[in-house]
Amino acid sequence: MFHDVRFPARLSFGSTGGPERLTEVVTLASGHEERNTPWRHSRRRYDAGLGVQTLDDLAEIVAFFEARAARLHGFRWKDWADHKSCRPSDVPRATDQWLGTGDGAKGRFALTKTYASGTASYVRPITKPAAESVVVAIDGTAVPDGFDVDTSNGTVVFSEPPAAGAKVTAGFLFDVPVRFDTDAIAVSVAGFAAGEIPSIPVVEIRA
Repeated sequence: MFHDVRFPARLSFGSTGGPERLTEVVTLASGHEERNTPWRHSRRRYDAGLGVQTLDDLAEIVAFFEARAARLHGFRWKDWADHKSCRPSDVPRATDQWLGTGDGAKGRFALTKTYASGTASYVRPITKPAAESVVVAIDGTAVPDGFDVDTSNGTVVFSEPPAAGAKVTAGFLFDVPVRFDTDAIAVSVAGFAAGEIPSIPVVEIRA
């Protein structure tokens, strides 16, 4: 089950983490390699413990951990390095990300973020947009109303489907759906007071 609540953002600030992929590499007798991946999408991992500065911070995390029943329930996580449809230094705009082209019948479009480098690109599904942050445009013109955002799965739903050939774009803030990747938090209070910080692994889930 997913709990639609965000891990305290001030405590995720300072954490480490980022995307990972699974690549299977087979080295042939000739020395050449064959590489393949069973994963269509990357998966992100973080360490929630690195944002802890005080015992009060730790107590807040323990309460959050207990309320999620450790690994049982997912939750939202703010990735401070990647939580916008645009560059980290910019403000999201309605033309940031291409969602699709209207056909006069389709009224639901999934939010995505494209990562491009050279001629290659990766389209990442965004399933947990931040409420009230989504702005939408059709053919480059911002649409102030006439649509709803399902923040549980990251879709924009239009009251009237965009016309055939219309370019649908959006800008937004978003969270990462995650769960704790441990069933135990181990910390020495004496050691913590001297600067020892517990490791609290968090891993992205498909939600």
